[in-house]
Amino acid sequence: MHTEHMLQMAVVFLLATVLAVPLAKRFRLAAVLGFLLAGVVIGPHALGLVGDTGRVAQVSELGVVLMLFVIGLELSPSRLKVMRHAVFGTGLMQVLVCGVALLAVAYYGFGLPLRAAIVVGAALALSSTAFGLQILAERKEAGLAYGRQAFAVLLFQDLAAIPLIAAVPLLGTGSATEGPLWLGALRVIGTIAVVMVGGRYLLRPLFRIVARTRMQEVSTATALLVVMGTAWVMELAGASATLGAFLAGVLLADSEYRHELESHIEPFKGLLLGLFFISVGMSLDLSLIRQAPWIVACLVLGLLLVKGVLLWPIGRWSGQLGGADALRMAVLLSSGGEFAFVVLNLALGQHLLEPRQRDLLVLAVSLSMALMPLLVTGLARVLREREAPQKREYDHIDTDAPRVIIAGFGRVGQIVARVLRAQHIPFVALEASVDQVDLVRRFGGTSIFFGDPARPDLLRAAQADKAEVFVLATDDPQANLRTARVVKRQFPHLKIVARARNRQHAFRLMDLSIDEPVRETFYSSLKMTRHVLEALGASQDSAEAQVDRFREHDEALLKTQYLVYDDETALMQSSREALADLERIFEADSQRRGSGGGIEGENA
Repeated sequence: MHTEHMLQMAVVFLLATVLAVPLAKRFRLAAVLGFLLAGVVIGPHALGLVGDTGRVAQVSELGVVLMLFVIGLELSPSRLKVMRHAVFGTGLMQVLVCGVALLAVAYYGFGLPLRAAIVVGAALALSSTAFGLQILAERKEAGLAYGRQAFAVLLFQDLAAIPLIAAVPLLGTGSATEGPLWLGALRVIGTIAVVMVGGRYLLRPLFRIVARTRMQEVSTATALLVVMGTAWVMELAGASATLGAFLAGVLLADSEYRHELESHIEPFKGLLLGLFFISVGMSLDLSLIRQAPWIVACLVLGLLLVKGVLLWPIGRWSGQLGGADALRMAVLLSSGGEFAFVVLNLALGQHLLEPRQRDLLVLAVSLSMALMPLLVTGLARVLREREAPQKREYDHIDTDAPRVIIAGFGRVGQIVARVLRAQHIPFVALEASVDQVDLVRRFGGTSIFFGDPARPDLLRAAQADKAEVFVLATDDPQANLRTARVVKRQFPHLKIVARARNRQHAFRLMDLSIDEPVRETFYSSLKMTRHVLEALGASQDSAEAQVDRFREHDEALLKTQYLVYDDETALMQSSREALADLERIFEADSQRRGSGGGIEGENA
C-alpha cells in the first residue's frame, strides 16, 4: 500500500506539472507561477489529491539545496568585478533599505518579536529572480539600462540570500536552550573554514580520479555526493544545508569540471525545485482570502508599495537611470521572491513564526508575484503613451569630412570601425538605436551619431558627398535596402560595401547594382568547415584548397541564381545542378591529389 501511495503521488505531481506549467507559459507567466498553481489545485485546500504535505516539503527542499549549489557554481569572480559598483552599490542599498523598512513594519505595525521581524523584513526585501529575468527576456529589455541595473540587484539578492538562510537557524538557536547565539555562530564559522580548506584540497583530486573512470553514472553520483555531503556537514554544525551547497558550488566554480557538474545537477535541480514550488502551492491556504481579506490585501499592497516607493529613489541614486527607467526597475522588483518561501519555511521550523503568520506571508508573496507581470505590462503601456510625443530628436552632426560612413554600429559595424580607427582613417557612424549610441559613447573614441541613415539630410550633414566608401552594416534587411536605395540615388559616387542577411537579401542588394554583398555568416561558416575537414584528417593545405574551391563555386552560383531568383522552380533546379557539379569537382580534385592527399578513409 505504501508503494502504491508513493506511485500515486508521483503520478499526480508529474501530471500537475505537465498541465500547469505549459498553461502558465501559454498566458506568458513564469514557470514558477505554474508550479504554485499546480500545488494549490492538488493540495489539501482544493482537490486534496495529496495530503501528506510535510513529507513532500522535506523531499522538495533538496531542490533548493541544488539551486544554491548551481548559483555558487555560476558565481564568476570576473563577472562580479565588472559589475561590482551596481551589484555591491545599488544591490546592497536596496536590500538594506527595504529590509529595514519592512522590519519596522513587521515589528511596530504587526507586533512581531524582534527576531521574527528581522527574518520577515529580510525575506520580503528579496525579489523574484525567476520572474524578473523572464520578464526582461520576454520584453527584450535585459540589455537596457534599467534591465542591467535590475539584473545587478537580483544578483546581489541571490548572494544576500545565502547568509540570510544560514542566519535563520542561528536566530532560532539563540531563542532556544542550545546555548548562546555567539557560540552557535562560532561553530558555524569554524565549520565553514573547515569546508573551504578541506574542499579546496580534496574536491579536485576526487573529481580527477572519478574522471578517469569515464563513467557518467559515477560522475553524477560524485556530484550529488559533494552537494549533499557538504550540506549535511553544515546542517550538523547548526547552519543551513543550503549554505553548505552554496559553498560547494563556489569551491568548484573555477574548476575544469564546472560545466560537467552543472550538466549532471541541472535535471535533478529542475525537477526538485519544481517540486518545492508545488509544495509551497500545496501549503497556500486560499481560505485566508475569505477569512481575512483585509489583512491579505494590506500585506500584498503594503509589500508592493513599500518596496516600490523605496526602489525608485535607489534607482535614481545609482546615477544610471532616469525617472522612467527607475520606475520600471521599481515595479519589476517590488514583489516578493522565491527565497522568501525558503526563509519563511525555515522560520516556521525554528519556531520564529506561527503557522498562521507563515501562511499569510507566503500567500502575500505568491499574490505579489502573480501581480508583477500585470503591473509591468500596465506600466509599460502608460509610459509608452506618455513618452510617444517626446521622441528623442536625431543628433546634430558636426564633424570633419570622413573617408568612410558606417550605417549601423552593431557587431559588424564595430569591427569595421576598429580596423579603421587603428589605421587613423576618419569615419562617421550613424546608428538608429538610442541605447546603442549611448552605450558606445560611454566607451568614447568613436564619432557616432543617433539618426536614421536612410535620411538624405542626415547623410548630407555627415558629408557623404565627400566620403569615399559607405559601409551598410544594419542588421534589418528592410532598413538595409531602404538605405541602399537612398545612397545610390543621392550619392552615386560612393562605393557601397553592404551586409546581407542571406541569399535572398543578397539578390535584392544586387538589384540595386551592389555587385558583391557580404553575406554575414558565409565566411565564418567557411572557416568552420576548414576546421571540420582538418579534424577529420585532411592536411591544412588540402582543407584550405577545398574550402576555396567551394567558395569560388558558391560565389559563381550566387551570380547565376540571381538571374532566376524570382522563379522558385528554376532556383531549385539550379541548386540541384550545382550540387552535382560540386560533387564532380571534388571527385576530380581527389583523383588528382591521389589517395594520400585527402581525408583518411574518405574521398575529399
